[in-house]
Amino acid sequence: MTPTRKSPATSPSPSVGVDVARDDGTPAIDGIRVGVGGWTYAPWRKNFYPAGLVQRRELEYASRRLSAIEVNGTFYGAQKPATYAQWAAQVPDGFVFSLKAPERIMRSRVLAKAGGAIDAFVGDLASLGDRLGPLVWQFDRGPSIDRADFAAFLALLPRTLDGRALRHVLDVRDLAFVDADYLAMARQHGMATVFTDSPEHPSFADLTADFVYARLMQSRADIDSGYPDDELQRWADRARQWSAGGEPDDLPRLDAGPAPATPARDVFVFFIASAKERNPAAAMALIEQLRQDTR
Repeated sequence: MTPTRKSPATSPSPSVGVDVARDDGTPAIDGIRVGVGGWTYAPWRKNFYPAGLVQRRELEYASRRLSAIEVNGTFYGAQKPATYAQWAAQVPDGFVFSLKAPERIMRSRVLAKAGGAIDAFVGDLASLGDRLGPLVWQFDRGPSIDRADFAAFLALLPRTLDGRALRHVLDVRDLAFVDADYLAMARQHGMATVFTDSPEHPSFADLTADFVYARLMQSRADIDSGYPDDELQRWADRARQWSAGGEPDDLPRLDAGPAPATPARDVFVFFIASAKERNPAAAMALIEQLRQDTR
């Protein structure tokens, strides 16, 4: 479906006057972007943000140390187009936001009738311009999902916005629903499924799209970088395998079906939850590891 736009797309201007160097940001490395969830978190003012940095400039700072941010707040309520435009204006070229769709959409009694709500949410995102990254559709555990209704829902998700291809990510947390048929539906529509290293959610690395979306949720509070160096190295290696069109052979899978053939993939890796205070350090450590691997 084609979403109804409520505001024209804007071409965000780069933010200026950041209190630190590196105004050019942190570009993707061979198509791999690394980030965290959100940018407003009080403990980060002690171990990530510079002392004295005003809160309204935290996004400006974070977006120059990371290459993407997953926005969880939109899961609880979509923002206005003007707010999205403000976000876009504060981040550098190449940086993208991944946004969760509002929870109320996935909780619709009949998913096949959610087209209007989907189009309203997606249409408002036009003001992010080329700062718009993947859209995440999170189905929490709860009432069982009807497969036919779910299939109809996937058909409603718009494929483009203002001429730009949209990337959709499915995050279904009902173990009974996550199976080979689910993967087949995702592959049919070219939509990614979330990989997570958390034992609290379905964990599988089957590829269903031409990009990869991974959430790493095992940061430890007693490690400054969140993850030990050897684990970060393994995640760097896996990210590179994904970006080169391959698949790591040491991650769990649901079935033996072939991944969509592609010579290269964009990869999104987010450090989320767990010891959240360590996640920016974990993300920056992974970015540095990826940089070293290219030297």
